[in-house]
Amino acid sequence: MLRGLICRSASAATAASRASAAARQVRLCSAQAGNFEHIKTRTEADGRVAVIELNRPKALNALCDKLMSEIGQALVTFEEDKTCAAIIITGSDRAFAAGADIKEMQDRTFQECYTMNMLGHWSRVAECRKPTIAAVNGYALGGGCELAMMCDIIYAGEKAKFGQPEIKLGTIPGAGGTQRLTRAIGKSKAMELVLTGRMLSAADAEKAGLVSRVVAVDQLLPEAVKLGVEISQQSKIAVALARDAVQASFEVPLTEGCRIEKRNFFTSFATNDQKEGMTAFVEKRDAKFTDS
Repeated sequence: MLRGLICRSASAATAASRASAAARQVRLCSAQAGNFEHIKTRTEADGRVAVIELNRPKALNALCDKLMSEIGQALVTFEEDKTCAAIIITGSDRAFAAGADIKEMQDRTFQECYTMNMLGHWSRVAECRKPTIAAVNGYALGGGCELAMMCDIIYAGEKAKFGQPEIKLGTIPGAGGTQRLTRAIGKSKAMELVLTGRMLSAADAEKAGLVSRVVAVDQLLPEAVKLGVEISQQSKIAVALARDAVQASFEVPLTEGCRIEKRNFFTSFATNDQKEGMTAFVEKRDAKFTDS
């Protein structure tokens, strides 16, 4: 009787595991097929790099609630995909995202904003467990600039424009603009942009440290994919530990940040990839990481 109970439990566990795997595969196929209303999704480089393309062209990719929810759903799918190593978020040549959807929020009251935690689900981008790259062409204003800054790395086309123009609407940034912009370019420049609504050119954004690289408009996505492929060639465990340490620098004092870095550094020595990487270096060969 006990044996039968154990066998039935094991069978149930196996069935549940298969069902979970099947569900993950369905979500992955759905995301890759682009079954969304306001975004398009696909993979590049044999699945190693995922691309999420904002797709509200008539509204210059204005970030409505449903679009941001769809981004969150796509991120979950690609996080679960073991082949995917990096995720690109991009828009069109004309606009990465011209801002939040003002028509959607203009009549909301304080009580509604507070009780619904308006824009709260936007943080899903910053919480992504895999490296994210914002590939920005055209306008990245207001919520669009905030979305780009939630990503780990920003590449910009040479005609890109960044800014936080909420002050011109009688309000202020609400999805991290005052915080992430200040950390990226410093208090004085951030104050100038936030208090006037001025825009920053791609070249000036690179000089200020907001973006990593500026490239030709038609080379933006290929360069972002190339970056994603380069990241995919590293140990996924080491990449995760490194991201965790860098992100901590925005949240904690220097001493605590260094402690986190040291902890993650020590942690890497418990992995096979650290042994392989250092052995390959000594033997003067390319490392073959197994993400273990």
